[in-house]
Amino acid sequence: MSSTPMPVFSDLHLLTVLAQTRSYTQAARRLAISKASVSMRIAELERAAGVPLVRRTTRSVGLTEAGQQLVDDTQGAFTRIEQSFASVKDLAGSARGLVRITAPVALGRQHIAPTLAGFLRDYPDIRLELDLTDRFVNLVQEGFDLAIRHTQAPPDTHVAWVLCPSRSVLVASADYLKRHGAPSHPAQLASHQCLLYLRGAAGQSWSFEREGTRKAAETVIVSVNGPLRANNSEVLREAVLGGLGIGLLPDFSALEEGARQLVRVLPQWQPRGFFGERLYAIRPWAPQVPRAVQCFVDHLRQAMAPGFGPRPASRPAPAPAW
Repeated sequence: MSSTPMPVFSDLHLLTVLAQTRSYTQAARRLAISKASVSMRIAELERAAGVPLVRRTTRSVGLTEAGQQLVDDTQGAFTRIEQSFASVKDLAGSARGLVRITAPVALGRQHIAPTLAGFLRDYPDIRLELDLTDRFVNLVQEGFDLAIRHTQAPPDTHVAWVLCPSRSVLVASADYLKRHGAPSHPAQLASHQCLLYLRGAAGQSWSFEREGTRKAAETVIVSVNGPLRANNSEVLREAVLGGLGIGLLPDFSALEEGARQLVRVLPQWQPRGFFGERLYAIRPWAPQVPRAVQCFVDHLRQAMAPGFGPRPASRPAPAPAW
């Protein structure tokens, strides 16, 4: 009989978490332990196995062939254990536990944050962590329960709940249109100062569709440019309000109370395919959704059901200066 001790099952689970996060820091955060503890426990697991399990570089953490085999063989069991335990906890009565959410900065500040106090009063045993960022977040690697995103179609590998419709709105200030004239066709945007959402090459062209004619819908794609690019719709909205140019914004920023003086540009044309036409709550697929997560999703669906406030006036834009 071998004298080598069997590994602690929690250390095997730690290895599966490290395989998902590819980061000692993220694994430590997910499991609420120190980074030093992660390193020490992985080293002990490697000593018990007798072979290296983790491949460390200056930029990332990966698994050796032996480490990947061990994760492949055990991860399914740990997933079933987690699901079973979550089911048992949900039988305990009131919803409880930590829910980690990521959401766009503007949406989170304007429409999610104001609802949190009421939710937490209704569910005193639930704790929330709200991470506001406009970057793409890998939910599994970073340990989030939910992402709130506007998209055309959520990934098939995730569970998605529709929160409410959303749309992109093309707006400018009356001052800008008085100085530069109002475009009458999307192609004319190429000669205007346009304020762009920072999204690589995809952010440098806008697509529009005109409906309501006897012909098939007409689509126009136009390359745009301007003095400012930003990855936050509130920043772009303030620049539009300041008369810096024409901006394409999600409705939850463009239709805020303080932005009512914005003027719709090309109201007969609908921007397509940029911010997405619905807001979703998205989480990685699992057979069962924790009750605390479901409660928060239901709360958001109720809070956002009315949509995003009054639309900017579609009043005629000021006449061109020429």
